[in-house]
Amino acid sequence: MLLSSLVSTSSQVAATSGRLAKITLLADLLKQAGPDEIALAIAYLSGTIRQSKIGVGWATLNKAKSYVATTPRLTIQEVDATLEKIAMTAGKGSATEKQRLLSDLFSRATAEEQDFLFRLLTGELRQGALEGIMVEAVAKARDLPASEVRRATMLAGNLGAVASGDVASFKVELFRPIKPMLAKTATDVDEALAELGPASFEYKLDGIRIQVHKRGAEVRVYSRTLNDITGEVPQVVASVKGLKVGEVILDGEAIVLSADGRPLRFQETMKGLGSAVPFFFDILYSDGASLLDQPYSARTKLLPEAHRPPHIVTADANAARSFFDAAIAAGQEGLMAKGLESKYDAGRRGGAWFKIKKANTLDLVVLAAEWGHGRRHGRLSNLHLGARDPNGGFVMLGKTFKGLSDELLEWQTQQLLEKEVKREGHIVYVRPELVVEIAFNGLQDSPHYPGGLALRFARVIRYRDDKKPEDADTIETVRKLHGTGA
Repeated sequence: MLLSSLVSTSSQVAATSGRLAKITLLADLLKQAGPDEIALAIAYLSGTIRQSKIGVGWATLNKAKSYVATTPRLTIQEVDATLEKIAMTAGKGSATEKQRLLSDLFSRATAEEQDFLFRLLTGELRQGALEGIMVEAVAKARDLPASEVRRATMLAGNLGAVASGDVASFKVELFRPIKPMLAKTATDVDEALAELGPASFEYKLDGIRIQVHKRGAEVRVYSRTLNDITGEVPQVVASVKGLKVGEVILDGEAIVLSADGRPLRFQETMKGLGSAVPFFFDILYSDGASLLDQPYSARTKLLPEAHRPPHIVTADANAARSFFDAAIAAGQEGLMAKGLESKYDAGRRGGAWFKIKKANTLDLVVLAAEWGHGRRHGRLSNLHLGARDPNGGFVMLGKTFKGLSDELLEWQTQQLLEKEVKREGHIVYVRPELVVEIAFNGLQDSPHYPGGLALRFARVIRYRDDKKPEDADTIETVRKLHGTGA
């Protein structure tokens, strides 16, 4: 497939506001892709590349644009092959060789293709081709129900694999992690009960999401982003090996506790993962049988009770409020509320699970930062914060420099400079990759920001290393909070 065909579709998708029209454009292109091209096409249209890291920055990319081809001849496979060479280039002289490879690639690209590649490699490709739309585009291209493609993607953890495979062949398999089920935000227990009716409430633990796979004595632990972290959590592995089950997949949190049993702060948990202990709130597979379609009330009966977070089942708002207060008193974030009949709908933020926190908090994406003054001179301090737009990109909601320790400022500056895409005066714009949890006292109408809203008294709680930009809260969630008086 010629890169020019993909670039043309990308431009049309970016210029189209309707969801169905976007899906049709994407599906028409995917129909043209061969079996060995479709995964690449999906990745590039989604704004990602196959390589996890290629080690080139904005300056290197900008320097590569010295010659412009007049005729489109570059294929997406040639792009991928060059990026793979760049990613594998290391050692003495690697910077020069990376520049040579990149310049050669760009010299074979037209002006439109160069612009696309530049934005793709800097994380600035915002065209509204999010995963939900891509799933439906694959379904349309293959003339399959979107629900089947969505489920296969949940089980495979990779839409590219599903696009060229037999969707019916994707089953729950041990040691192949499944995308985790996600929760929406409820303002309080009353809202959760109004949505769910009688529900299971459990402590919301401030740890890291884990998915544990066990077969006999073999145990593997995966993160929220499906990375294998077995070697980082020996205490979790030891605890799971002691469970009297043969084959199982468990969903839960790993958390570090103090001597008196209270949870340590998230940052301390991340530093001390070796001593983190597991709590499990769901079971997805047991001794050869998938439990994804079983109701939550049935699944939880199979959980090892000794490793469950504190929980109650109730329809009574007063009982739920008291339980919420108990969770806060115990040092936890709040509560999770889950529908008793809910299936495990992995990878989606459906209406069956709700998180309820005490403070107003949002998971936002860092879009830029400003150089600090005074004792913060030489450090990137004032963060530009954005909520995710489901149609693509991010909507800025405000800035903050509060809540940043000296240690965090140092780390933040290093991370942001590595993700720099351009500078304007004292502002450094970055690839929208870092997710940060922000506490705030309220929202107010604002003519200064495109979403019409601004955060009041925003402050940094922590960076969410376990979350990707697509996991950030949406502008719809922000508007809903504003509508409830937040």
